[in-house]
Amino acid sequence: MRMGLRINAYWVKTALLGVLLVFTALFILRASGGGLKEEGKSSPAGVLGVESDCCSTLFAKKDDPGGARAEVIIPEDKFQLIGVRLVRAQVLPLQKEIRTVGSLEYDETKVATVNLKVEGWIEKLYADYVGKEVKKGQPLAEIYSPELYTTQEEFLYVYKWSTDKISRLFRERSVEFPVTDRYTTVGRMTAWEMKPLVDKAINRLKFWDFTDEQIEQIKKTGKPIRTFTVRSPINGFVVEKRVVQGSRVAPGEKMFDIADLSTLWIIADLYTIDVSHLKVGQTARITLSNWPDREFISKVDYIYPTLSNRTRTIKVRFVVENPELLLKPNMFTDVTLNIDIGERLVVPEDAVIDTGVKEVVYVHKGAGHFEPRRVVTGVRAGGMVEVVSGLREGEEVAAEGNFLIDSESKLKGIVE
Repeated sequence: MRMGLRINAYWVKTALLGVLLVFTALFILRASGGGLKEEGKSSPAGVLGVESDCCSTLFAKKDDPGGARAEVIIPEDKFQLIGVRLVRAQVLPLQKEIRTVGSLEYDETKVATVNLKVEGWIEKLYADYVGKEVKKGQPLAEIYSPELYTTQEEFLYVYKWSTDKISRLFRERSVEFPVTDRYTTVGRMTAWEMKPLVDKAINRLKFWDFTDEQIEQIKKTGKPIRTFTVRSPINGFVVEKRVVQGSRVAPGEKMFDIADLSTLWIIADLYTIDVSHLKVGQTARITLSNWPDREFISKVDYIYPTLSNRTRTIKVRFVVENPELLLKPNMFTDVTLNIDIGERLVVPEDAVIDTGVKEVVYVHKGAGHFEPRRVVTGVRAGGMVEVVSGLREGEEVAAEGNFLIDSESKLKGIVE
């Protein structure tokens, strides 16, 4: 019996102590201003350190009878307290700056490949290392080719009849050769029939890339040239070499690549939103870390028609002059473009709240009334954003403090 009384007394004391603790906690909360609001909701103003009792005076919801748009009301004397700043939507000239990284590459229109049309062997190699500077027409190698040698002999066989006498007969269009030649194959031909054969032999030499000077040399000496001189087709540098002294070269096989470095290409990757504003011929500024104080001027030369699957970017080509040969292929460059978009209706970027589904601005209707309004935006540049629709010139919007207004409007069910 006594044991039961002791247990009951213990639980009674415990219950009384718990009730006392609860009342003590409630008293402390009320004394510190942290009590719950009557609606059971905390206001964003409380987060800013504003006493909860004044939240109802800081924000209010204007009902929308008759289908009028709901608004958030903030007393104008409280703007500074919550950091609200108003700006007007205005039409301004918009200039977009695009920055990207590019890579210097050869100008493909100024790269030439040197090869042979016949089989041959290199007897003398002049362009004997990569990087050697060459001029147009400068010898690169001496080639011995049995086929070229035979072609020259055939030319001389036909051309030997083009002596002074035969040449005179060609000019006079004589009908017959002298009787003494009547029993030879060439002798039975008329002078007029002979000329096309000579022209054909000359054209064949030119097909094998013999120059007029070399053909004249063969005519003058009456002997074939043993080796054929391979010459550079352009001014530039040897950027690739695939042969050495004594190499056998097959028809069509590459011997050299010669590149003119007086102009270079810059290939850069740009996002589609930036490419949409580009046009061929627009000026770009090029800088390199090697020469931070020096600026090169370039132009948009070509916008490639395909999109990279990996980077989701489009390649853009720029052409840059390189007369001093300071720029080298495979260098990285910084590319800057300033593009005039034209006059657009704009507001600060901070004025637009992007929910991921829609974009909203808070339009100040006067006397602290803010209307949430959906807008469609366009170009962003220099901290400003173009408003395509949803806003008129001269309307005031909240550029700062709008996130707090947006939070309150959601709590009050004005916007979703």
